[in-house]
Amino acid sequence: MLNMIAGSVLPITAFIGVFFAFAATCILTSFLNDWLPRDMGREFAHNGKLSAGKPRGAGIIFISVFCIAALLFGEMSVEMFIYLVLVFVEMLTGFMDDAADEPWGEYKKGILDFLVAAVAALNYIHFNSTYVELATIGVKFYIPPVLFFILTIILVWAAINVTNCSDGVDGLSGTLTIITLVTIYVIDQIRGNETQFPYIILLFVVCILGYLWYNATPSRLMMGDAGSRAMGIFISLAVLKTGSPFLFLLVALVLILDGGLGLVKVALLRFLKIHIFANTTMPLHDHVRKKIGWSNTQTVFRFAIIQIVISIATVYLILI
Repeated sequence: MLNMIAGSVLPITAFIGVFFAFAATCILTSFLNDWLPRDMGREFAHNGKLSAGKPRGAGIIFISVFCIAALLFGEMSVEMFIYLVLVFVEMLTGFMDDAADEPWGEYKKGILDFLVAAVAALNYIHFNSTYVELATIGVKFYIPPVLFFILTIILVWAAINVTNCSDGVDGLSGTLTIITLVTIYVIDQIRGNETQFPYIILLFVVCILGYLWYNATPSRLMMGDAGSRAMGIFISLAVLKTGSPFLFLLVALVLILDGGLGLVKVALLRFLKIHIFANTTMPLHDHVRKKIGWSNTQTVFRFAIIQIVISIATVYLILI
């Protein structure tokens, strides 16, 4: 908004925006964490009871700060504003679940995610081409709008839910999301994507960093669904805006494997009575801690290292 008043993108306002987003997240988290709902401890998660009593739903703080910072310091368009609304909606529905006495059912959340994903898909198709590029090999092709609409719904829905499922270890989902978003930012810079989205990505990243200041092991609070679901939809939107949505499979691979395999396991068992990964605890971050003996810190660092290696290889493929 400040850039719009000035008539152009001002480096000084962009610079201030980054520090505003981080400082506001830290300050508000420090003052407001006692007002957040308290975690009841996850019954089936490894060491889930250790989180009982901690404030949860902190996503309402850092996502709200992000939206305000984006409106103040980012370049706004109708398309971008609608994306911010969708991120805020995912945060708000997640927070309502965090604060509820009885957790929302899977189908209720799934339907809400589907509706948000459908609006995101329509918004993208309205303002962008449905030509996509397989960025790592430079092949570009056209996808009919109806098929693109369906595939985009799948992408957004999957991103929301795999990110949500990966939230179970102090600092894990936030750290992986930062690596994913920074990778997308680098790809945008390499390819010269002239949109307002790269700077918005930076604002989102520093807001997560402000949250991680309090969530690093041992954590003082947790983001809850309010944070993880909003992070998931933002990742999907950032990938879409690269023009290469299939990059999601590489830049978010650890999130996909950690949170997604559990979704596949449950879906196959529930709907087709097919039992796979019988000896694997899901999500994978629970398996490596419970069965292999990794500490929380080892889990975060090693998962992050794996994604960094994949991201570096992906960036190199795009460069050449």
